[in-house]
Amino acid sequence: MDQSEAPILQALAEYQEKGRLSFTPPGHKQARGADPRVRAVLGDAVFGSDVLAVGGLDDHQESRRVVRHAEELMAEAVRAKATFFSTCGSSLSVKAAMLSVAGPGEKLLVGRDAHKSVVSGLILSGVRPVWVEPQWDPDRRLAHPPAPQTFAAAFAEHPDARGALVTSPTPYGACADLAAIADVCHRRGRPLIVDEAWGAHLPFHPDLPSWAMDAGADVCVTSIHKMGSGLEQGSVFHLGGDLIDAAVLASRADLLGTTSPSVPLYAGLDGWRRQMVQHGERLLGDALGLAHRVRAEIEELPGLHVNDRADFVGPGRAADLDPLPVVIDLAGTGTTGYRAAQWLRAQHQVDVHLVDHRRISTQLTHADSAATVEPLLAALRALSERAAELRDAPRVAVPTADELRLEQACLPRDAYFGTTEDVPLDAAVGRIAAEMLTPYPPGVPAALPGERLTEPLVRYLRTGVAAGMRVPDAADERLRTLRVLVRPAGAD
Repeated sequence: MDQSEAPILQALAEYQEKGRLSFTPPGHKQARGADPRVRAVLGDAVFGSDVLAVGGLDDHQESRRVVRHAEELMAEAVRAKATFFSTCGSSLSVKAAMLSVAGPGEKLLVGRDAHKSVVSGLILSGVRPVWVEPQWDPDRRLAHPPAPQTFAAAFAEHPDARGALVTSPTPYGACADLAAIADVCHRRGRPLIVDEAWGAHLPFHPDLPSWAMDAGADVCVTSIHKMGSGLEQGSVFHLGGDLIDAAVLASRADLLGTTSPSVPLYAGLDGWRRQMVQHGERLLGDALGLAHRVRAEIEELPGLHVNDRADFVGPGRAADLDPLPVVIDLAGTGTTGYRAAQWLRAQHQVDVHLVDHRRISTQLTHADSAATVEPLLAALRALSERAAELRDAPRVAVPTADELRLEQACLPRDAYFGTTEDVPLDAAVGRIAAEMLTPYPPGVPAALPGERLTEPLVRYLRTGVAAGMRVPDAADERLRTLRVLVRPAGAD
């Protein structure tokens, strides 16, 4: 196929050049009806590209196959059997993948370090999770993807499981041994889903970790907006092998997705693919070189340590590491990631991505250059110099690996839709959670519906919120109360 094409962008340019007159949604009619105050901030280009995909960009019969052609180009570019675009983010894509593998009451092996979108999929579907434990670093209090042998043991105990789901890379850049996990699944004739939301760039440079399709995954979900040039909510999911029916996967996505997809988001996906095919190796090579330099310079700053392969990769840890998420351990400064992130934003207008009790992540992409990293390095130098002023940060009581694992007392769906009540935080100990409790970012639930809450977990959440942790999915974000189960859904 001609990878220099960008069918969606080309059709959009043609739409604008022909001056088509629309008597369809969207109601702003190419910005003419938009509030001038909105146009002044967003610009008319946003509205000019906001057209219907069917009955606008293409005709009502989709005879030009504009979006389908763009998906076929993407599949070829990344060596997938088929590709599907989503304008509802990878949160939708991963749910569609799960529903294509397992149905209500059926088992699915799931790494317990999964994103909250996976738990949402369990709630919506009624799929029965079999949790697969991540590999825990007790010194750094950090989880890495589960090992292949842990998936093998889970299949041995639950041979009726319909498949497996693993998250790789993690938001910290840690990668699973996907080839070995895929082999574990395929020897049983079961598919592997990879939530590779942080890995859209991986297919386009040989020095990056292997990406899911090359490792043998059956479905791979990627967020183009995270490490690529797509707009927020732009996601793709790829199909490989023969264990999942493409029509079933498309149907599950249609069940969950919008009937009004955003053409600007589609265009971003289309343009990103063309950019990477034509220039990706050079752009990502430059980014890797820049990351190497940035990592080295941060490592020289007193109190700051950049987590590298020696920290994250090896027996009992990750199988590989993406170096573009520059994860900085602040333990030597005596402060927390929450306090450091607040200070960097307030004092230097620098926003970091991931924050936790002892780390921040400064994520680099192909869009970064000396012009962006010099202010970052200057801000981190100032942070190192002023660390003594930030040491009064509240401490977070991080549980051990054993304390983090909660009993799954009932299905997530049954707890979420059951009869519930709100109780004071300390009174929730011993009760079954009826809501997700997710420190965000990175978005991995500390507790999920159906799990029995423990004192160490409640203490972790209480001290975390006091230190600056955000738990946005709780009914009470300040966690003065927690929503707990009175009676599961369907119980007499």
